[in-house]
Amino acid sequence: MVSTISDIAKIAGVAKSTVSRYLNGGSVGEATKKKIQLAIEETGYSPNPFAQSLKAKKTNIIGTIVPRLDSYAASQTLIGIDEQLKEVNCQMLISNTSQKLEREIESIYSFAKQKMAGIILMATEITELHIQAFDAVKIPVLLIGQEHKDFPSLVHDDFHAAYEMGKYIFGKGHRKIAYLGVTERDIAVGIKRKQGFQKALQDKEECEIRFYETEFNIPAAQITAQTIINEFHPSIIVCATDNIALGVLKAAYLMGLSIPKDLSVTGFGGYEITEVIHPGLTTAKFFYREAGKKAAETIVDLINEKQMDRLTISQFEIIERESVDNLL
Repeated sequence: MVSTISDIAKIAGVAKSTVSRYLNGGSVGEATKKKIQLAIEETGYSPNPFAQSLKAKKTNIIGTIVPRLDSYAASQTLIGIDEQLKEVNCQMLISNTSQKLEREIESIYSFAKQKMAGIILMATEITELHIQAFDAVKIPVLLIGQEHKDFPSLVHDDFHAAYEMGKYIFGKGHRKIAYLGVTERDIAVGIKRKQGFQKALQDKEECEIRFYETEFNIPAAQITAQTIINEFHPSIIVCATDNIALGVLKAAYLMGLSIPKDLSVTGFGGYEITEVIHPGLTTAKFFYREAGKKAAETIVDLINEKQMDRLTISQFEIIERESVDNLL
C-alpha cells in the first residue's frame, strides 16, 4: 500500500501541513522532526520529487524537449543527459514534440509553468516564436544541435565533419558525386553539412557534383535514391545522415546494385547499426552521449549563474568501413 502525507501525519501525531513543511525544507522543531523521520522510516514513504518541486522556489528538474524519440541521436543524447543529471541529484522531464513546431513552443511555456529549473531544447530550427518563448519564460535555456547568437548552444561540428568527408571521398577517387541532404530550415544538417562538403570540393574542377534533398526518414530517402541512381548514375552518394544512407542502401539492394562495387555510400552520425550491417557504413561519427553529458553539465552551470561560453562544439571522427570503393 502506498503511504501518503496523511499517513505520516497520523503516525507522527502532527498536522499534514507540518509534514509538508518538513518535506519541503521548512522550519520544524527537533522533537517533531524526529517523529516525522521515524514515521517515514516505518512506512517507507518516498516523496514525489515532481510534486515537491512544484511547491519549491527552486526545482531540481530539467525540462528536455526532443523532436522525436525514435531517433538514435536523440535517444543517445537523452541517455547522456540523464546519466549526468543523476550525478548532481537532478532529474529530467521529457517532452516529445513529434517534429511539430507548435508543440515545441507549447512545451517551452508548459515547462516554465511547471517550474523547471532549466530547459534543454534539441532543436531542428530556431524561429522567432522560439525566441519570443525563451525571452518570456525567463529561465535558463540550452540549445542542442542548433546555434543561436543570443542563447547558449551546444552543437556538433557539422561543417568540419562534412569537410573531412569531402576530402576523404575525393582521396578515394570519386569524381561523380551525389550529395543527398535535407531542408535548409535545419541549419546544422541542412546547411552546415552541405557547406562543409562544398568547401572540400570547391576547387576540384574535375568533379561533377549534384545536390539533392530528401526527408530524414528511410522510406523517403529510398525513393529519392532511386531517382538519383537512374538519372545521374553517381559513383557515390554522400548522405547527410545515417538514416538517409540506410535508405540509399535499401534502394541499391532493390535495384540489384552491389555496395561498394556499383555504388559507394557514406553517412553522418555513427549510429550503432552502421557497424553491424554488411557492408559496414563509412560515416562521420558524432559522440551523442558525451554531448548529452556536456549539455547536462552546462544547463546546471547556467542555472547556478556561472560564466559560460556561448557556444560549445562537440567532436567527431570519420569511421572508415566497407561502403566506399577506392577508384584510384
